[in-house]
Amino acid sequence: MEAAVRQREEEDGGNNKEDRCPQAGQEQEEEEKDDEEEALHVAKRRKVLCSEFAAITSSDAAVARRFLAGNDWQIQRALNAYFEAPMEKEEAAVPPASAGPGSCIDLTADATTSNASVNSADSKQQEDDSSFSLITWNIDGLDLGNLKERARGICSYLTLYSPDVVFLQEVIPPHLCLLQMRAGSYTIIPGNVDGYFTVVMLKKSRVKLLKHEIIPFPTTSMMRNLLVVHVSISGNELCLMTSHLESTKDHSKERVKQLRIVLDKMQKESESTTVIFGGDTNLRDSEIAKLGNLPNNIVDIWEFLGKPQHCRYTWDTHSNTNLDAKYKCKMRFDRIYFRPAAQEGNIIPRSMDLIGLEKLDCGRFPSDHWGLLCTFDVIL
Repeated sequence: MEAAVRQREEEDGGNNKEDRCPQAGQEQEEEEKDDEEEALHVAKRRKVLCSEFAAITSSDAAVARRFLAGNDWQIQRALNAYFEAPMEKEEAAVPPASAGPGSCIDLTADATTSNASVNSADSKQQEDDSSFSLITWNIDGLDLGNLKERARGICSYLTLYSPDVVFLQEVIPPHLCLLQMRAGSYTIIPGNVDGYFTVVMLKKSRVKLLKHEIIPFPTTSMMRNLLVVHVSISGNELCLMTSHLESTKDHSKERVKQLRIVLDKMQKESESTTVIFGGDTNLRDSEIAKLGNLPNNIVDIWEFLGKPQHCRYTWDTHSNTNLDAKYKCKMRFDRIYFRPAAQEGNIIPRSMDLIGLEKLDCGRFPSDHWGLLCTFDVIL
């Protein structure tokens, strides 16, 4: 009898145990499933990060994974590490007129044989306060193709010409990191740090920064604003401005509205200050005409210099193949405006040229825009 009861209890216990095991097993299966889903999510996220890294740096998946894994899968840290990599380990991509691989990133690189004459001329200019130079350039950061090679190509031009002032448009965070690390001889002022934005660079040996401000365009749909920097050059106070006005033909109304803000700001500056605005305006001549032309005290430097045809078109799909556009179009999107100080003659525009006209080793130009190099005489 006891044996029968014991056997029944054991059977009941066994049944109870069997009743409990499925539940425990189900919980374990759910945990394993959660783990698998988490691992899948991490794997997918890392794959996306690798794709983003590779697209930004124009590297392959193996390089992307190595840099990301070595930086805890933090893409900004990985990008910083990648752009900090020793130059001798990186493939050079520079215009024919530039120096060797070292100078295409380091804006403070010493002169080499291939560009010694350019840097020698620049050293004389640095010792001579009677002139200064300015570059404005939309560097097309939104095009991720060959981004690293193109960024290095742009830096090589800045090394080559060593401008006193640089206006850049369509800069993205990796560009800013690169400039901050390599352009030690320049003060760098960004118009933002997210998405894409403008940057002003000031050569420390020539240009003293006084103050700066960012003026928002209240109705922009493209993250656009006006970056204003007050400086002193050779004892003259200047107000420097750059912007990337609203793009495309469909946004003409907003673009003209932004231009009005720019012109109003130029006119409101102190009469003792020389004002220079430069950037990718996306303007059509018809829009200027509708505006009633520029105010009397503001000049378009290209027109002031006699409308030189060699530097008329800064966006030219006939000559620039970066977009691989089926349509052919020539536009003067990039412009420089000038409002002299009331005491006329202190600063006078002297010349204007296009830069970025040579293809890089990757087979593309540094940008889909040509850059503008403008020089000014300073009457001491």
